[in-house]
Amino acid sequence: MVAERVSEPRWLTAPEQRVWRAYLDVSRLLDERLGRQLTEDNGLSSPEYEILVQLSEAPERMLRMSELAQRAVNSRSRLTHTVGRMEQRGLVRREPCPDDGRGVLCLLTEEGLAAIVDAAPGHVEEVRTSFFDPLTQAEVQALGEALTKIRTQLGRP
Repeated sequence: MVAERVSEPRWLTAPEQRVWRAYLDVSRLLDERLGRQLTEDNGLSSPEYEILVQLSEAPERMLRMSELAQRAVNSRSRLTHTVGRMEQRGLVRREPCPDDGRGVLCLLTEEGLAAIVDAAPGHVEEVRTSFFDPLTQAEVQALGEALTKIRTQLGRP
């Protein structure tokens, strides 16, 4: 039997470790702040807001549940639960896909559209204040390029 060669992990350098931990801190703090703003001002969770955004930008304000899960970066089961809660509040509606009996469409209702129209200005202001205002235009551009590379590496062009 030939022993497999185990390679040493590629440990992070001290500068990489600082960047990684800063990213973790910022992402958690930003998620918490943006989620709190949406909940306090509009009674929406961050996943609910993202679903409303995706549906509001989709043709005819509807998407197959499978596509919505992919766009909202959500598991299908978690999406199903979130959409169920939103459906009870009248923000969305589900109906069978007319093209195939197995698919389910999620449609944005007029109430859902009103909710996103109401929530968007405050949410955008919080994003601007918390994320973009501390950065120069050059930093925004560099960060955008870096995040695009990482997103592509993760399989999401």
